[in-house]
Amino acid sequence: MPDTPTADPSASAHVELRGVTFGYGERVVLQDLSLAVPRGKVTAIMGASGGGKTTVLRLIGGQHRAQGGQVLVDGQDVGAMDPAQLYAMRRRMGMLFQFGALFTDMSVFENVAFPLREHTDLPEGLIRDVVLMKLAAVGLRGARDLLPSQISGGMARRVALARAIALDPQLVMYDEPFAGLDPISLGTAAQLIRRLGQAMGLTSIVVSHDLEETFRLADHVIILGPGNVAAQGTPEEVRASQDPLVHQFVRALPTGPVPFHYPAPSVAEDFGGLP
Repeated sequence: MPDTPTADPSASAHVELRGVTFGYGERVVLQDLSLAVPRGKVTAIMGASGGGKTTVLRLIGGQHRAQGGQVLVDGQDVGAMDPAQLYAMRRRMGMLFQFGALFTDMSVFENVAFPLREHTDLPEGLIRDVVLMKLAAVGLRGARDLLPSQISGGMARRVALARAIALDPQLVMYDEPFAGLDPISLGTAAQLIRRLGQAMGLTSIVVSHDLEETFRLADHVIILGPGNVAAQGTPEEVRASQDPLVHQFVRALPTGPVPFHYPAPSVAEDFGGLP
């Protein structure tokens, strides 16, 4: 049985998954998954590789449709939205993709301006002001004319964050925001996520494998097990969990419910009966 949090995050949920089932072909990734993301807080979604964390983000953003259950954003069922409704919902979301996913042939300025030009009719003068404000918020106003190839990986992640908040979203999702960063860049990115979230009243969802930094950052932590929630609550509550999978995950143990070997035929079948 999963651990029960001391407070019910669904009471003020910005995002809810209710009995969601989803798979790729015959491989079921999420099975009857229910979770709630509290409004205005930083929620971390963690768990072993292949456990469905990024899939949850894709379901929330409407890139995938749940095969069973409901995905609710602000109480609206994402799976029931038509393209126009989905497009309007995405305007209220920001997404920081793994490794930034900047347009390599556009300058830093043009990357941040892109969602403003795509989703609004703002005049160029106002777009300029907004872009420079967002770049200033991440400390990169002076890098506006550089190309992504001319800045470091940590700076690129900060540009991607400026782009994610360009439309003043209510919800920002971060897919592995700390991957590949040096300790200084990692700490800067974590500080920005927290600071911008508080300043803008954002709901933040962070998918990450960086246990220590994410636990310091998050208000609410959800650990995914095989297709469902193994534990959730404050970082302290999750650390104290007695669930075997959570125990293995938070202590980085090589043995436990998460196996080393991917399911495979027996050795006898693969090697023709050899001992």
